[in-house]
Amino acid sequence: MGRADHLIISSDQAQPFNYAVGLHGSKFFQELKENRRIVGIKCPKCGKVYVPPRKVCGGCFCENTEFVEVGPQGTIGTYTIVRYAFIDPETGKQKPVPYGYGFIRFDGADTLFQHFVELSDARPIRIGARVAPVFAEEMKGTIRDILYFRVID
Repeated sequence: MGRADHLIISSDQAQPFNYAVGLHGSKFFQELKENRRIVGIKCPKCGKVYVPPRKVCGGCFCENTEFVEVGPQGTIGTYTIVRYAFIDPETGKQKPVPYGYGFIRFDGADTLFQHFVELSDARPIRIGARVAPVFAEEMKGTIRDILYFRVID
């Protein structure tokens, strides 16, 4: 088999992508928008709670049907501080640096949820830090309804 050639083009052209999040993703975003609640889904066999919700348990291969509220607070499982500027594909604008990006385990959940974390000298980001979401004023039913997470301890 031969090597595939790749063409990379950098330009200022818009690249609008739309995709369906399905039943489980729709429930997640609906609860976020309408109630500022974070929901996961619980495996009926092992009890593992997934956030965001997914149709099938990764360990048991059982269909998940029970939505459960989690958080909204959680704990940083791991994180990074990004210092390299780039164009945010969700906004089309340059993301200001530095910024924190963390993997958060919501209270009541078993999986890690990725999102931005506020950087603060008063409350530095660290593994094990407790965090709470900061919501947008106008909720639109997207991941941007959570602006970022703030360290609270």
